[in-house]
Amino acid sequence: MSEPVINEIKKLLSIATDMDLDNGLRSNAIKSLGNIGTRDSLLALLELVANESLTSNERKLALKQAERNIR
Repeated sequence: MSEPVINEIKKLLSIATDMDLDNGLRSNAIKSLGNIGTRDSLLALLELVANESLTSNERKLALKQAERNIR
């Protein structure tokens, strides 16, 4: 996988877990991770699902995006 894609995944993961940011921005980062559709983005989404500091809705969104990538 190319370095720019990996860096993008890391940035989006950082945004998705930054509790100082607005919920909408974090949710958009989760959706963007789902749109990447790579193995690394799937692993990042699963990491978000397991992150108990996120809201229930954000964790559900991450799970939904992960399921979409599996199909």
